[in-house]
Amino acid sequence: MNEQTMQWDDLRVVLAISEAGSLSGAARRLSLSHATVFRRLDGIERRLGVSLFVRGRRGYTPTPAGEDMAATGARVEREVLGAERRVAGRDLKLSGTLRVTTTDTLFAGLLAPLFADFRRMHPDIVLEVAISNQLYNLTRRDADVAVRPASTPPEMLVGRRIADIAQAVYGAREYHENHDAEQGWHGLDWIGPDAQLGYQALEVWMQQQTVAAACHYRVDSMLGMLSAVGEGAGVAVLPCYLADADSRLVRLSEPLAELSTDLWLLTHPDLRRVARIRAFLDFIAEAIIERQARLCGTQG
Repeated sequence: MNEQTMQWDDLRVVLAISEAGSLSGAARRLSLSHATVFRRLDGIERRLGVSLFVRGRRGYTPTPAGEDMAATGARVEREVLGAERRVAGRDLKLSGTLRVTTTDTLFAGLLAPLFADFRRMHPDIVLEVAISNQLYNLTRRDADVAVRPASTPPEMLVGRRIADIAQAVYGAREYHENHDAEQGWHGLDWIGPDAQLGYQALEVWMQQQTVAAACHYRVDSMLGMLSAVGEGAGVAVLPCYLADADSRLVRLSEPLAELSTDLWLLTHPDLRRVARIRAFLDFIAEAIIERQARLCGTQG
């Protein structure tokens, strides 16, 4: 293999295919088309004179040469991303782009107006919001800051726990009024999380409360569960800050201590001294702490 002809873009392509196990997965990771990745791989193999992957029914498996090149790509990627973060960490201006990731529930129920206030305060900062229930890779700069619930945040990130998120059982007012209270929770139709939501703690709680068997309606987002409850399709465990603000709903339980979740504000250590990121972290932390009673479900 002629290493002198190897470039960083070549390494990125091989690394992406190796990690994804397919051209389509690599294409999504690199923001390229499937055809472009195919042409790039073909060109790399022709130029180096080796086969880097074995094409099979289960995808692309790296050859020894492919494994070597992917490992080299991973090392170079760590160095490149580390350099980018260190350079970004010296940025002292309250301007530039700030990419934040959070969940759909937090954005809709809490953060959207706070982000708007931050933008008005810092008009030279371009705010990009990535809404996802999956934790973005802050090491790879998929995002600069994460605002999300977590029991234990990733060790490679730094930040602070800024609030407790309380949850309780809610139902639509009309649905609750038509229900026989003597039957308790076991006479109710339940709405629960779909497997794609990955909410294992709620699944366990429903099993422990012996209401899982009454759950015949599952949704893959908390906002979707909120909408289903609001339409009178059943009851569900929902975040208090979200459900208490919905006039269609009534709380049917006290906050459930076993489902209380920590809310974290996170970034990468190399970025915490960037002026725009530091300003954002301070602003959001203060704004959320002011709304602690709402998050804890104790606001009157």
